[in-house]
Amino acid sequence: MVALVIVSHSATVAEGIVELAGQVAGASRLVAAGGMEDGSIGTDATLVVSAVEDADDGTGVCILADLGSGVMSAETAIELLEDSPHEVRLADAPILEGAIAAAVAASTGAGLDAVVKAAEQVRGMRKLR
Repeated sequence: MVALVIVSHSATVAEGIVELAGQVAGASRLVAAGGMEDGSIGTDATLVVSAVEDADDGTGVCILADLGSGVMSAETAIELLEDSPHEVRLADAPILEGAIAAAVAASTGAGLDAVVKAAEQVRGMRKLR
């Protein structure tokens, strides 16, 4: 099953998104990669690499990230994993809504492209009419 790695500046935020998406999507493979190793706010590409390695069962990993340097850390992690067997994609999607949509798609057995597409399709979702 395609896994998701949630990259946030806050470990608490990343863990909360993993918890919520996991409750909505059931058996999805979700890993939080939030904050710095010392617990402070920030992002660290090496933590993202470790999360990808822990999450991937060979079917690929979709990363969702929160803000600017979270995106940069995710992109750096993908570069660091270029020569690895891990197939990793960064979704251009809102982190919470995208994580839920991607987790639901992954839980149905969708492939990596479909999981990323599901996350990205919620970019324009309206909350109010």
